[in-house]
Amino acid sequence: MRNKFDRQLQILEEQLIHMGELCESAIANATKALSDGSIEQAKAVINADAEIDEMEKDIEKLCLKLLLQQQPVAKDLRRISAALKMITDMERIGDQTADIAEIVISANTEESVDIKDIGRMASVVSKMVRDSVTSYVQKDLELARQVMLEDDKVDRLFDNIREEMVNYIAINKGQRGSRIVDLIMVTKYLERIGDHATNIAEWVEFSITGVHRNGVNV
Repeated sequence: MRNKFDRQLQILEEQLIHMGELCESAIANATKALSDGSIEQAKAVINADAEIDEMEKDIEKLCLKLLLQQQPVAKDLRRISAALKMITDMERIGDQTADIAEIVISANTEESVDIKDIGRMASVVSKMVRDSVTSYVQKDLELARQVMLEDDKVDRLFDNIREEMVNYIAINKGQRGSRIVDLIMVTKYLERIGDHATNIAEWVEFSITGVHRNGVNV
């Protein structure tokens, strides 16, 4: 019975890795759609969000099956409960990449955008997502806590980019103002993705220690 349970836990981990990879690809593709002004690629990002939604449902079913059929002990219960929380954050990451894609589509322009700073921010949050899932699979508490620290870097990047864009609008007397507002919204979505990656890392910490930063103790 335990061997079967362990195999199902392994499947859970594999599915979480795959869902994390889908989120990483969505972040990269949404950012590329923005930089290239590619409406077709933006539409592909929105379509890919449906796959992330389906993965959330599949993993949720597996977690509930493990909880109801296997009666896990406390340590396993924490891992399964953490996985249920993690997939909610990953699903929202998919939603926010789709929101970025919607901005590209609504702009209705194939104008390319110099997004060096935004690209840097996207790279940071993408790595946070990857590392948070890796920390769960490898039970790596230090890696999870490193992800939490990275959120401060994302917040600083967001503040810097927003300030630069607001200054640009002021100096250029509102020229391209609507486009700049779109880019500020993109950075806000990326900042939220960083928050979700941090949430995932906090649930990893809980799965290992039994203590969550919001006061949950098991």
